Amino acid sequence: MLIIPVKDGENIDRALKRYKRKFDRTKTMKNLRNRKQFNKPSVVNRAQNIKAQYVQRLRTAEEQG
Repeated sequence: MLIIPVKDGENIDRALKRYKRKFDRTKTMKNLRNRKQFNKPSVVNRAQNIKAQYVQRLRTAEEQG
Protein backbone atom coordinates (compact mmCIF):
# COMPACT_ATOMS: atom_id res chain seq x y z
CA MET A 1 0.00 0.00 0.00
CA LEU A 2 1.28 3.44 -0.92
CA ILE A 3 1.26 6.10 1.75
CA ILE A 4 1.53 9.71 0.67
CA PRO A 5 1.76 12.18 3.58
CA VAL A 6 -0.14 15.38 2.75
CA LYS A 7 1.30 18.46 4.41
CA ASP A 8 -0.86 21.22 5.88
CA GLY A 9 -1.90 23.70 3.23
CA GLU A 10 -0.62 21.50 0.39
CA ASN A 11 -2.60 21.54 -2.82
CA ILE A 12 -4.51 18.27 -3.40
CA ASP A 13 -3.43 18.27 -7.06
CA ARG A 14 0.21 18.27 -5.99
CA ALA A 15 -0.36 15.36 -3.59
CA LEU A 16 -2.21 13.44 -6.29
CA LYS A 17 0.66 14.04 -8.70
CA ARG A 18 3.11 12.68 -6.10
CA TYR A 19 0.89 9.63 -5.64
CA LYS A 20 0.74 8.94 -9.38
CA ARG A 21 4.51 9.31 -9.72
CA LYS A 22 5.14 6.96 -6.79
CA PHE A 23 2.62 4.47 -8.21
CA ASP A 24 4.40 4.47 -11.59
CA ARG A 25 7.79 3.97 -9.98
CA THR A 26 6.66 0.89 -8.06
CA LYS A 27 5.69 -0.76 -11.40
CA THR A 28 2.52 -2.20 -9.86
CA MET A 29 0.49 -2.18 -13.07
CA LYS A 30 3.36 -3.66 -15.06
CA ASN A 31 3.63 -6.56 -12.61
CA LEU A 32 -0.13 -7.14 -12.68
CA ARG A 33 -0.20 -7.25 -16.46
CA ASN A 34 2.76 -9.62 -16.56
CA ARG A 35 1.10 -11.98 -14.08
CA LYS A 36 -2.21 -11.92 -15.93
CA GLN A 37 -0.98 -14.58 -18.33
CA PHE A 38 2.01 -16.90 -18.31
CA ASN A 39 4.80 -16.32 -20.81
CA LYS A 40 7.37 -18.97 -21.43
CA PRO A 41 10.92 -17.92 -20.52
CA SER A 42 12.03 -18.45 -24.12
CA VAL A 43 9.36 -16.02 -25.34
CA VAL A 44 10.38 -13.43 -22.75
CA ASN A 45 14.05 -13.79 -23.71
CA ARG A 46 13.21 -13.47 -27.40
CA ALA A 47 11.26 -10.26 -26.77
CA GLN A 48 14.17 -8.84 -24.79
CA ASN A 49 16.60 -9.70 -27.60
CA ILE A 50 14.37 -8.09 -30.22
CA LYS A 51 14.08 -4.94 -28.12
CA ALA A 52 17.86 -4.85 -27.55
CA GLN A 53 18.48 -5.17 -31.30
CA TYR A 54 16.02 -2.34 -32.01
CA VAL A 55 17.67 -0.04 -29.45
CA GLN A 56 21.12 -0.91 -30.79
CA ARG A 57 20.02 -0.06 -34.34
CA LEU A 58 18.70 3.31 -33.15
CA ARG A 59 21.94 4.11 -31.35
CA THR A 60 24.17 3.19 -34.29
CA ALA A 61 21.98 5.20 -36.65
CA GLU A 62 22.24 8.16 -34.31
CA GLU A 63 26.04 7.86 -34.13
CA GLN A 64 26.40 7.67 -37.90
CA GLY A 65 24.18 10.69 -38.42
